[in-house]
Amino acid sequence: MYIALLYFLCATHAVMDYALQTRTIATCKCRESTDPVARSVPWFYWLTAHAVLHGAAVGAVVRWFGFDWNTVVVLAAAETVTHWGIDFGKCERWYGIAADQGMHLACKVVWFGLIVAGILPV
Repeated sequence: MYIALLYFLCATHAVMDYALQTRTIATCKCRESTDPVARSVPWFYWLTAHAVLHGAAVGAVVRWFGFDWNTVVVLAAAETVTHWGIDFGKCERWYGIAADQGMHLACKVVWFGLIVAGILPV
C-alpha cells in the first residue's frame, strides 16, 4: 500500500502542475508577470491559489488512503506552504525548472517518509 501512496502523491503533483495549471496561473503567479490579467489580480493571489490546490490534492490522496484527518491537515498545510515557497523561488529565478520539480518531488518523499516512519498518525 505504501508504494502506491508515494506513486499517487507524485502523480497528483504532475496533474496539478502540468495538466491542471493554466497558462494564466503559470504566468500570473510570478511577481514580475507582464500578463494583462496580472494587473487586475495580484500575483500572490495566483500563487496562493495554486499552492492551496496542491495542498488540497495531497490531502485528498492521503485521506483516500485512509489516513487520519490530523495527518491530512498537517500534510495539506505543509504542501501548501512548501509549494508556495518553492514556486516563489522559481519565479524569482533563484533556480530553474529542474530544481523546482526536484524540490516538489522531494517534498512528496518527505511526506511519504513521515507516514511510513510512523511520525504522523495513521
